[in-house]
Amino acid sequence: MANIIKVISESESKKIKNRALVVINPGNPTGQVLSKENIEDIIKVCYENSILIMADEVYQKNIYSDKVKFSSFRSVLHHMGEPYKSAVELISLNSVSKGLFGECGLRGGYMECHNLD
Repeated sequence: MANIIKVISESESKKIKNRALVVINPGNPTGQVLSKENIEDIIKVCYENSILIMADEVYQKNIYSDKVKFSSFRSVLHHMGEPYKSAVELISLNSVSKGLFGECGLRGGYMECHNLD
């Protein structure tokens, strides 16, 4: 989290307006998953800095450990309550092809938009 805050601060010192943060969760090809706490921290930073979150979550069915639980940005945002759930801009990207068949050649997806100004 400290790295994200550092990049935001450095950008602002150069008069660069941060508009969006792209997060790929779970990571591809490793299947690494952000914890619910990590997601909450990202949401808080984006709320404080008016940054849209673009959450690429198409590989949520491709997790390689039973010890890890996937939490979507959308569900965490909702459960955080106000002021976050009504103010943080979120685009959540998902797939109907990656988790069902695992076929790299198939394409089918959708996005959900929340709180877009």
